[in-house]
Amino acid sequence: MAHIVFYGKPDCPANARQRKQLEAAGHTLEVRDLTAEPWTAETLRPFFSSRPVNTWLNKLHPKVRTNAIDPDAQTPDKALEHMIADPTLIRRPLMAAKGEMRFGFDPVAVDDWIGLRAKADGQSCDEKHAQGRCDHGHHQFPKAS
Repeated sequence: MAHIVFYGKPDCPANARQRKQLEAAGHTLEVRDLTAEPWTAETLRPFFSSRPVNTWLNKLHPKVRTNAIDPDAQTPDKALEHMIADPTLIRRPLMAAKGEMRFGFDPVAVDDWIGLRAKADGQSCDEKHAQGRCDHGHHQFPKAS
């Protein structure tokens, strides 16, 4: 199991579900408040690796939803500038584990990276989806035949 530095918003229900799922899989978490962190371009940029800049921003943020900030029009430097000025623009969570830094919570990608098999039932996210019993908040269910 991994030790994960988990940056999220304390009042975010999705982050709470993600933390619960990671802990159920046996990981230890060092939870930090994403909005209280003194971000710089140097500390924030590694989380985004080579992923497209338009995926870095929180798509539910009011400035993004109203097109006041267009994710498709951002350069890496400009996106970092926006996120440093307003950390709620950061697509969360940010996670660091096993020498890697990542953003967002794609259960399949997280399972491949550090594992999400819950100790309680020993089933992976994909196995739960196949049974129609997603329990971690993104509500994917298998398509009806």
